[in-house]
Amino acid sequence: MAYLLLVTSIVFSGSASPQPSFPRSLALARRVRCRRVSDSSEVLKSDEGASKLEYKRGILDDFFMQSFRNKLVEEVGSDSEKPGYVGLIELVKLLLLKSRTRSETSDAAVRILKSLFPPLILELYKLLIAPIAQGKIAALMVARVTVLTCQWLMGPCKVNVIDLPNGESWDSGVLVERCQYLEESKCVGVCINTCKLPTQTFFKDYMGVPLLMEPNFKDYSCQFKFGVAPPEDDGNVNEPCLETCSIAGRRKLNSGVCPMA
Repeated sequence: MAYLLLVTSIVFSGSASPQPSFPRSLALARRVRCRRVSDSSEVLKSDEGASKLEYKRGILDDFFMQSFRNKLVEEVGSDSEKPGYVGLIELVKLLLLKSRTRSETSDAAVRILKSLFPPLILELYKLLIAPIAQGKIAALMVARVTVLTCQWLMGPCKVNVIDLPNGESWDSGVLVERCQYLEESKCVGVCINTCKLPTQTFFKDYMGVPLLMEPNFKDYSCQFKFGVAPPEDDGNVNEPCLETCSIAGRRKLNSGVCPMA
């Protein structure tokens, strides 16, 4: 989910708030299987046998993760007993499970994203930066800040050139080589409802930057396209459930569509 952008905004958003304990009964009832993310920069093998790219976190990355986790705890109402990235993903899954509808999950994720930014910064960015050069400057800026501040969440990524519907090409894309958020959650619903849809909504509505995210559920890569609006009929939201999904389990539909998406 989502996902952190501006270092100054995170700093302004404040220190950690007290975290209530995660109810053991709920934890047992909704147990999820997640692998611990290594702090090394080694390339490991995932359960599916593909190379797993590891990002070596720094001091600021740990601060970003804790800030994000604190906001998740506030929204969910409890904390995971697991530390680090594994506990973070468990909280994201709990956010998905406690919501009754897709829109309810997405709205909660948008609230978390908004809470990471002082309102004035978002309003000023949308008012003063987003309109410059038909949105190009704002799109280029957020692409670079994303790479600088969000690799702890998504894994290794880089700025790349994307094609716009009008035929122009901007270097306002971000290619996530292998998204650890998706790989650790192993859930299409988590990707779509706590990351893709709310992140697209957040950038468009609160920063004035259109965004199309194109996750690849086969190789776990993801292409961010800042400056490109999502199509009305987005096929990504109807992807089949992953075979390794620990949330859907026996609730998979006959059609194969992920019941959590």
